[in-house]
Amino acid sequence: QVRLAESGGGMVQAGGSLRLSCEASTRVFNNLAIAWFRQAPGKDLEFIAVSNWNHATTYSDSVKGRFTASRDSAKNMVYLQMDSLQVEDTAVYYCAGRLFQPATDRASYDHWGRGTQVTVSS
Repeated sequence: QVRLAESGGGMVQAGGSLRLSCEASTRVFNNLAIAWFRQAPGKDLEFIAVSNWNHATTYSDSVKGRFTASRDSAKNMVYLQMDSLQVEDTAVYYCAGRLFQPATDRASYDHWGRGTQVTVSS
């Protein structure tokens, strides 16, 4: 089994930064593609980024240049550094995992964290 748990959410003023963490409890961490999604109030789930240990990270246009995903294999951790946050970034953020090939659609992912709230105020 793979279990994912997000942390690091909170409240920040527009223009500020937060770093989210996702811990993966699994023996196959290095074989996982781990993605970030978010869901704003009243809206559908939105893809943000996905990375694999041997692939270039892919970002959505809405966060490209502002968010950076990284991975620490020794700790079974992935991170999402969020800079220049905007009110529109307010959402519940989820990490999601699947074996091997990365994807941008939520249906491709088998494992999900419970989410962490990010609130950006003006």
